[in-house]
Amino acid sequence: MKPEVLIIGGGIQGCSTAYHLAKKGVSVTVLEKDWVSRHASGVNAGGVRLLGRHVAEVPLSKESMLRWHQLDDELDADTGFRSRSLINIAADEADMKTLRDRQQQMHALGHFHEQIIDQQELRERLPQVAEHCVGGVVSEQDGYAIPYQSTNAFRHAAVRLGARFVEGCQVQSLRQVGTSWLVETSQGRFEAGRLLNCAGAWADKISVMIGDNVPMSYSAPMLMITTRMPHFATPVVGAVSRPLSFKQFENGTVLIGGGAKGFADRDNNRTRLDYAKLAAGARNATEFFPIMKTASVNRMWAGLEAYLPDNLPVLGAAINADNAWHAFGFSAHGFQLGPVVGEIMAELITGGDSCFDLSPFRVDRFERKVL
Repeated sequence: MKPEVLIIGGGIQGCSTAYHLAKKGVSVTVLEKDWVSRHASGVNAGGVRLLGRHVAEVPLSKESMLRWHQLDDELDADTGFRSRSLINIAADEADMKTLRDRQQQMHALGHFHEQIIDQQELRERLPQVAEHCVGGVVSEQDGYAIPYQSTNAFRHAAVRLGARFVEGCQVQSLRQVGTSWLVETSQGRFEAGRLLNCAGAWADKISVMIGDNVPMSYSAPMLMITTRMPHFATPVVGAVSRPLSFKQFENGTVLIGGGAKGFADRDNNRTRLDYAKLAAGARNATEFFPIMKTASVNRMWAGLEAYLPDNLPVLGAAINADNAWHAFGFSAHGFQLGPVVGEIMAELITGGDSCFDLSPFRVDRFERKVL
């Protein structure tokens, strides 16, 4: 049966949108060229982060955070979500000034979720932190979830409501004929009246087929995880001015990120690690937490992620075609936004308006000239 909506891409944005569309009674089919949660949505660090967001994203992120705290019940699934708070550590007084300037900006915009903490409170929350660290900033609502579980929780909830997922289905071409989108794939032709591009690191190719050009790049953010260690960090941890991100799970293992990028071979669906950058990330972890010098790395990997020049996603309607929409380019920080992005896109696709200001996320924002 011909669905009303075709979604290209089975990451968390595509699965969340499928769920919210199916919840509205809309028939939807998701086309995924590999399998659901194969790339960025399944292998990222799982940060559920409101702290440090670009001001344009803060309203979306705040609303999405509310969803995360209720998501297991809504989807009748275990997403692995844990509310642990997130602390970005200030290594010196220059970092503290950065935090004070940021807080002034956020307060002026009516946002009060980022709270500066002094050195004493930092040590109370993170007793193993290095002596040279002088303070930090905390967002109490933040935490983490398990990416693969979360993405598939949306998928299974969508299926229960009637959504269809077709995996191993690579889009080869698409075109609009009358009021329908015809999509030729490795598994034959699909047709629907409306189309959503959630293709992640391949979204620029789909965007061009739709008619919208966008200066998207892609890369391979890397992660590594240790063997089990004695418990020393309950909050998720980052740093104000250094590439540091890590969290200790309940089983004692520590996941280390920080944004270091490996080598991405998009055409062949492969990534390759940059061990020098991974070593630098490990050194950053030990500088902030000397206890990490005793850690043993168990595994390292990289995903494929889409990036835009301003590190903001594309969200909204296509410019050069009717009945087509985009949700891509989350630049390695889209996982937390998944619940609210799916809701926004379902609202737009069914003819509604979003209560959020989506103008910073227009697909053509890089083409408009400032006079």
